[in-house]
Amino acid sequence: MEKNSIAKSNGELPPYKPVVIVHGLMTGDVTMLSLANRIEKMHPGTKTYVLNRFCGWASLEPMWKQVVELGADLLQICSQHPEGIHLIGYSQGGIIARGMLESYPDHNVHTFISLSSPQGGQYGTKCFLRLFPDLTLKTAYELFYSKMGQDISVGNYWYDPHHLDLYLKYSKYLPVINNELTTANSENYKRGITKLKKMILIGGPDDGVISPWQSSQFAVLNKDDELVAVTERLIYKDDTFGLKTLDEQGKLLVFTVDGISHHEWYKDDSVIDNFLINWLN
Repeated sequence: MEKNSIAKSNGELPPYKPVVIVHGLMTGDVTMLSLANRIEKMHPGTKTYVLNRFCGWASLEPMWKQVVELGADLLQICSQHPEGIHLIGYSQGGIIARGMLESYPDHNVHTFISLSSPQGGQYGTKCFLRLFPDLTLKTAYELFYSKMGQDISVGNYWYDPHHLDLYLKYSKYLPVINNELTTANSENYKRGITKLKKMILIGGPDDGVISPWQSSQFAVLNKDDELVAVTERLIYKDDTFGLKTLDEQGKLLVFTVDGISHHEWYKDDSVIDNFLINWLN
């Protein structure tokens, strides 16, 4: 705090806030170093933290387990930086990051950047065939909406528009953080989101993994496989966890970027320089 006040008295900008990065499915802290290095290069002096739990195969652990352990790390970092921090979640890491913000509303995160993350859920199997060779789109719900399937991170945010009854009955994570199910923490979830200064949603049509790609912007498919934009969803209309509040306050920003495949988002300098850096002030 003292350093900030001195900088302001000299007419200079205060130091950049620290940045916390959450990796995605089947990746890890080492994968995210290119993003951290680029941020430090473009914003000299920025402190970056790349969370190093649940790397590689461990990223398949249930989402709540990851939220609890990574959330403890986030709160510890927050306590070290009372001036506030920024949070970036890539792919699965973005929906874990949202769970942390909602579960720990006493955080001091200013800007949350969701980088090609299935915020609306995942409904596509192509990228999972190496993990589940026999998986098909039409039958995936039989695995994911089961006790065994809910022990797999992907199952926790699988969103099958043809089996929404099973989604609401069996899914332990996505409908909870969406506040589609009333829980004891419902008000905390909303408080953890609405205190943000900015939420940035980034995705694009050439992603190739997030399906539908518009899930990165909270859109989903309906039972007729038609796209439902976030503003047409009940979670927005009823403001179940604060999206509408952020939007009406001008704090929800959405960017669509062409030509970027899923595994390029965190290492493409043009994406980092044009769509991330400006928000990490």
